[in-house]
Amino acid sequence: MLGNFSYSNPTKLYFGEESLCSLNEELPKYGKTVQLIYGGGSIKKNGIYNQVMRLLKDNGKVVVEDGGVMPNPTVEKLREGVQIARENHVDFLLAVGGGSCCDYAKAVSVSVHCDEDPWEKYYIRFEEPDCEIVPVGCVLTMVGTGSEMNGGAVITNHDQKLKIGHVFGDAVMPKFAILNPKFTFTLPKLQMVAGIYDIFNHICEQYFSGEDDNTSDYISEALMKSVIHSSRIAIQNPEDYEARSNIMWAATWALNTLVSRGKSTDWMVHMLGQAVGAYTDATHGMTLSAVSLPYYRYIMPYGLSKFCRFAVNVWEVDPAGKSDEQIAIEGLSCMEVWMKELGLTMNLHELGVSEEMLKGIASGTLIMKGGYKVLNHDEVLEILKNSL
Repeated sequence: MLGNFSYSNPTKLYFGEESLCSLNEELPKYGKTVQLIYGGGSIKKNGIYNQVMRLLKDNGKVVVEDGGVMPNPTVEKLREGVQIARENHVDFLLAVGGGSCCDYAKAVSVSVHCDEDPWEKYYIRFEEPDCEIVPVGCVLTMVGTGSEMNGGAVITNHDQKLKIGHVFGDAVMPKFAILNPKFTFTLPKLQMVAGIYDIFNHICEQYFSGEDDNTSDYISEALMKSVIHSSRIAIQNPEDYEARSNIMWAATWALNTLVSRGKSTDWMVHMLGQAVGAYTDATHGMTLSAVSLPYYRYIMPYGLSKFCRFAVNVWEVDPAGKSDEQIAIEGLSCMEVWMKELGLTMNLHELGVSEEMLKGIASGTLIMKGGYKVLNHDEVLEILKNSL
């Protein structure tokens, strides 16, 4: 483990089939008016909405509804949510849905009592909150982002063709998160597998950096193996509780900052995927799957020893009689087979990206400096071309 670091995670998790009842423990800690945040209405079809509303009413809450949060929350929706919170003097934000609802709730939480435009303050200047923060809680119905136990909030600005994430500090993290694996059973297969790949790539983004013998990397390898194993069960039987519960738990630990301790981290796949998402509004996990292999094959020579380790420890590649390069290539080939097995999107063309868009996407890609290679604009463009 290199360097000095701190670790803190104030989010309290409730996990399991009976976890929703824990709202009775948490809701009394917060004020009377609750802004109920959800997406397109699936929670009303599967009964989760009625369960949550009953618990809110039983706890004497005044509920202000804020539905219609889209898969890639927009700056316009953020401003609408802030207005709802201000007009109703809300005391608490309860997100019921997937990572987009959780991200959106956190973005609203830091903006309600701020006089400045949230996009400019948090997503262009990357400032930290200097105003009162409205507390957030999450009831998770889709897994992938890890947003239920971190400070991240990704917002899309279609006018500027930018999709940007801001990772806020402890004060913005959800106060609690409720994780019932059964709430994920009704997800369409596309959303399930996109979420699975989002989990896996979160781990990769933190794993593919550094050369030291780091405990975090051993944890990451175990998490990756768990995701691979459980995903193969879940795509055959989406209602296998053990598989779905393991996927849900892995998603949380993939991005609650634990496996990033004592490491530099990469995050270029996410920067590429988010830039694609700003142009296409495509499903986040699929934008990641479309650019991952071209990116990893490009940087592999600069981090060859880690890619060898990945091949052997995660994919069980037999290294006997092979060069380091052959081992690393075989590991990425195994990853490709698994991705296709899941039915992930493997190129940008399937997401509606044309060659004419690539220069704009490259210009909108933020460059990160923690991985094995700091890319320049031309290299980003080359990787995007290889992803078509």
